[in-house]
Amino acid sequence: MKKLLLIAALALPMTPLFADAPKPEALVADGLPSIPDELPVQTRPYMEFRTASFAGWHPTDKSMLVATRFANTTQIHRVAGPMMARKQISFEAEPVSNGQWAPKTGDVLIVQKDVGGGEFFQLYALKDGKLDLLTDGKSRNEFNAWSQDGELVAYNSTRRNGTDSDLYVMNPRDPSTNKMVAQVQGGGWAISDFAPDKKTAIVVQYRSVTNVDMSSLDLATGQMTPIGDHQKDVAIGGAEFAPDGALWVTSDEGSDFQRLGTMDIKTGAFTPRGPAEKWDVEAFDISSDGSFIVYATNEAGVSKVKILDIKTGGVRVVQGLPAGIVGSFNIAEWGDIGITFTSARSAADAYSIDPKSLKVTRWTESETGGLDVTKNVEPELMTIKSFDGLQVSGFLYRPDPVKFPGKRPMLMNVHGGPEGQSRPGFQGRSNYLLNEMGVAIFYPNVRGSTGYGKNFVGLDNGPFKRENSVKDMGAFLSALGKDASLDAARFGLAGGSYGGYMCYAAAVQFKDQLRATNCIVAISNFVTFLENTQSYRRDLRRVEYGDERDPAQRAKLIEISPLTRVAEITKPMFVVTGGNDPRVPASEADQIVKAIRDKGGVAWHLLGKNEGHGFAKKENVDYQFWASLMFWKQNLLN
Repeated sequence: MKKLLLIAALALPMTPLFADAPKPEALVADGLPSIPDELPVQTRPYMEFRTASFAGWHPTDKSMLVATRFANTTQIHRVAGPMMARKQISFEAEPVSNGQWAPKTGDVLIVQKDVGGGEFFQLYALKDGKLDLLTDGKSRNEFNAWSQDGELVAYNSTRRNGTDSDLYVMNPRDPSTNKMVAQVQGGGWAISDFAPDKKTAIVVQYRSVTNVDMSSLDLATGQMTPIGDHQKDVAIGGAEFAPDGALWVTSDEGSDFQRLGTMDIKTGAFTPRGPAEKWDVEAFDISSDGSFIVYATNEAGVSKVKILDIKTGGVRVVQGLPAGIVGSFNIAEWGDIGITFTSARSAADAYSIDPKSLKVTRWTESETGGLDVTKNVEPELMTIKSFDGLQVSGFLYRPDPVKFPGKRPMLMNVHGGPEGQSRPGFQGRSNYLLNEMGVAIFYPNVRGSTGYGKNFVGLDNGPFKRENSVKDMGAFLSALGKDASLDAARFGLAGGSYGGYMCYAAAVQFKDQLRATNCIVAISNFVTFLENTQSYRRDLRRVEYGDERDPAQRAKLIEISPLTRVAEITKPMFVVTGGNDPRVPASEADQIVKAIRDKGGVAWHLLGKNEGHGFAKKENVDYQFWASLMFWKQNLLN
């Protein structure tokens, strides 16, 4: 019998030890080489890290909701206590990354989900692993807030005309109670909080990163009463009622930074509370008994968690967290503070903070593929003066000089937004570039980034200032080119969304300083982008980039668009896009890839047919990363 088995085995066709790695069915790889199977094998530990994001507390059993991924997509899990098992409670093919229990009762869990990254979100009640649809199944709907007693939920929806984000309220236990409470114009509307008596609610209208208007809404009549002077260019955040009826917000009125304070609903007067912070207060929450507020300041990208005693005004700083980034807060009924925390040496995980002792307790410990994350390199803050003397900064991760001696290649990675900020978080897959390939990574915060005050964030607004942020990239490249540990002859650049536009622009304007570029879900022509982005967000983007309907602005938008100067793109480019992207349509990638190839250039193109504004499904993200490694090995290391 053993002899027969041996003969049968020898009769099987011989296969090589390494073949090509299978490509996910939903990906279209145009102009890319196949991924050799040894690459997934080599990178496997770096691909298998997980994260766990704090989502909320159950008000009665004191369990925690977290979002984490065990298969292909992120789902909601329940954790009964610190470091206890993560019990999965949503089981969808598409990501379900947030959930909110009804306050006080915990009898209803609301989640939000879209299909294929299209961002036409629907709200559901999740129970026993099943989703009960609460919205229309067609329009774009976004969860806003629960009433403090857990009876009502507020959300915005484009169901009326596909463009305007009207405001709705319902008791999710009886969807027939669904009611539009305000018909509005524009896509930036949301209900921030219900008043304790549920007769009114606070409404915010986001116009731009520096201009947010706030109003009081009568839920019975729909009458909207402005709070403060809406003619002022003021940004307001948070907007949450304390038990005593005081309205707490963050505001940059009278300051270059967001400060924590209270706002008089009748007069609109803002009163800063607590110490005078020199950085933005980026998030806060109020305890259910009204005794304290937890908030975080964004200090050069690093989060500092602080607790304000409302009665005395005293502030204590939480010392039990290393340098890193904290997500939004949620204070449990019994006082514990839930957070997400991540750093260069810690994947995102869920923690709690005791407001009395300030003790930090870890609730999840996400797997990191067996790698010792404590060996990951910490970034260094680099500050330079740009072309016009403006101070700009970024974070530089250097590979181990002992393992990789001599001058090293570098990849600059530009954040999106542009109202975003690069911060010192966990590098995930990118740690392979640092630890195994010896590639340095630099994350710049060019003008227009958040976190450095409202003056800084507005320095790139409109088409006539837009390229000043591009010049900041050039200043960084020049400064980094003089660094003794970096090889200026081997620099590459990547970016996604607005960072993708910056990537295209760099490919044009800094082609002599760059070997190659990797541009992801990127704007190639501002006019076609504004004409084709989803209507609910078009006006919001015009505030930032310019109005293509105005002849002078349209001409400038065309002038600064990378597609206009595509003949100057002479180095290889890797373009990645999502087929269902509602923000930057896939046509933006199609037109620049075609233009580059028509002129004899090299352009790899990876399309995710089941993805939106960036890849979210693990199998697609993995393949994208392997393709990028091949691209950088070919164009940066060789």
